[in-house]
Amino acid sequence: MKMIIFAFALAFLAETYAQVPSFSCPDVSVVQNFQPSKYAGTWYEQKKYPFIFEIGGKCITAEYSLNPNGTVGVLNQQINVLTGKPSSIQGSARLDSTTGEGKLLVNFPSVPFNVDAPYWILATDYERYAVVWSCTKVPLIGSTRNAWILTRERNPAKHIIDEALSVFEKQDLSTNILKTTDQENC
Repeated sequence: MKMIIFAFALAFLAETYAQVPSFSCPDVSVVQNFQPSKYAGTWYEQKKYPFIFEIGGKCITAEYSLNPNGTVGVLNQQINVLTGKPSSIQGSARLDSTTGEGKLLVNFPSVPFNVDAPYWILATDYERYAVVWSCTKVPLIGSTRNAWILTRERNPAKHIIDEALSVFEKQDLSTNILKTTDQENC
């Protein structure tokens, strides 16, 4: 049992460090006048910084819906590449800005160490792509950074991905560790 815990802790640290550790979160700009109703719907993950909760996942999607209480329902789904079995996690997000910025806090109650995590939309045209950023300060480690490129189509045209990648360059964020999400044979 100790070996399993040690292996998990080691994997967690390796994954955390793969998320571009730094002692601070960079200043980034987010979407202004964010419109949750236009953002709602299904998004397909195309690229991401390595993320521990998505290890071994393919065909990853995120579905957002508007809740009556003003929050946003979140349903993330994936297929395990080893077993072929689907898995999902549900949560909710709430706006973390009173000025209409694309800053949300997302929460997944079933996750250990449940906390509100930043979910910042750096860019979106609502119809083709979105670039999402999350940076959290972690005591003794610095910060963990996560990023996702989401699209409305499972297999979008290359120019859509290129447009999303240009957001990273404009914000001076690394594209070197972005991993492509397998969206084939879903």
